[in-house]
Amino acid sequence: MRAKFLLVLIVIDILALITGLGMGSSDVGFKDIMAWVSGDAPPTIVAILKDIRLPRTLLALSVGASLATAGCSLQALFRNPLADPYILGISGGASSGAALMILLGIASTINIIFAAFLFAIFTAFIVYRLGMSDGKLPVYTILLAGVAMASFLTGITSLLIYIAGRDMYQVVFWIMGGFWTANWFKVKVVFVPMVLGILYMVYQSWNLNAILMGEEHAMSVGLSVEDFKRRIIIASALLTASAVSVSGVIGFVGLITPHAMRLLVGENHKILLPSSILAGAAFMAFVDIPARMITEGEVPVGIITALLGAPFFLYLLRRGEY
Repeated sequence: MRAKFLLVLIVIDILALITGLGMGSSDVGFKDIMAWVSGDAPPTIVAILKDIRLPRTLLALSVGASLATAGCSLQALFRNPLADPYILGISGGASSGAALMILLGIASTINIIFAAFLFAIFTAFIVYRLGMSDGKLPVYTILLAGVAMASFLTGITSLLIYIAGRDMYQVVFWIMGGFWTANWFKVKVVFVPMVLGILYMVYQSWNLNAILMGEEHAMSVGLSVEDFKRRIIIASALLTASAVSVSGVIGFVGLITPHAMRLLVGENHKILLPSSILAGAAFMAFVDIPARMITEGEVPVGIITALLGAPFFLYLLRRGEY
């Protein structure tokens, strides 16, 4: 059953990749993909598929997988199905970094990625230090520290937006999240942290099951709880920071997909985590398709995920999943 379900999700991911390649604002379609594969496509078609749609779709898959991995892991760590990757204030830090680059007039792709990633990691470190108490890391303390830092950084970002004046739209558009500036460089930026983070989290599936049962249970089976918390937070921070730095803030993905998979496969992270990773990747890739086709321009992906995520969030509350 487990293998069949994961196989279905892999097939869905492949369909998401093919659909992402075959659909867009131009007339390039699935027949052109076949022509490209067979080597008969003209240079213009090859450029659209290879340099625009393929990196964009791969970036969407990678960001979705990264956020879903971080969200699923943090939900186990905090024993709360409503936890998401941004609970450590990382989105606020990344937004402040990107806004600062735009305000300074040096908003190149590399500068924005570097600043967003650096600010996000620094924010996670500050939250981690604020959450420490007598050498331990209480769950509720770090949650409160994350909320406080997120609120503070939202204020900083709002101030930067106000100062930015006519460049304000650039900051706001970045914060909404999307893949309109996707390229192979961004794919490379997110790929290494994604692979390392996913492999590590999957390797820790049994320990995630143990911590989900409570800290006393985890210690009784030989898990060094405080050390494990630190490692999960570090890995989640790297996954989230790398994703946000290349796509902006795309909400609810790390909340929706892990919990949806939990409803389907249960709490065992040996299947829940891989399922969430595959589902998160496919979800993000499919959501990006209408984002590039609804209007003549671009609809930020973060808007679509928010429209889908908010009702799902309310559904969880109605079910009492909190």
